[in-house]
Amino acid sequence: MGIIPDQHWMRFALEQAYLAAKQGEVPIGAVLVYQNKIIAEGFNQCVAKKNAMLHAEVVVIEQACEVLQNYRLNQCTLYVTVEPCMMCCGALIQARLARVVYGASESKTGCVHSHLKLLEQTFLNHKMLITSAVLKDECQKIMSDFFINKRKIKVAV
Repeated sequence: MGIIPDQHWMRFALEQAYLAAKQGEVPIGAVLVYQNKIIAEGFNQCVAKKNAMLHAEVVVIEQACEVLQNYRLNQCTLYVTVEPCMMCCGALIQARLARVVYGASESKTGCVHSHLKLLEQTFLNHKMLITSAVLKDECQKIMSDFFINKRKIKVAV
């Protein structure tokens, strides 16, 4: 099997984001790929499980560690629909991912490129490849549609 384009995997992450939106969660989805297979998939679950740490990235890292029986995911690529926040960047570093691919930038909390550039800090002992703006428009649209609808519901109430 040859190299599969990033857009292919990001579509699976988008499916997860749509599932999150249907459940009233901020629509961020993620998949983790190992040897050209998805070994973990998930979405934000903070609201449903009343746990601020259950961002999509953390959910899939936990699943992947269980699948591979290892906390080091250094042969894996994470596909996530929105730029990871500070907490998630820390989790990515601790998991020692090989690569992170994200869709939409996050102007408020993004810490890959938008603010702190945490994954590029020279003091870190682990470096990962970063690709941004994969299916950016689709990833931005699900987020903006979600918050537009949320505001409409608040106004109507």
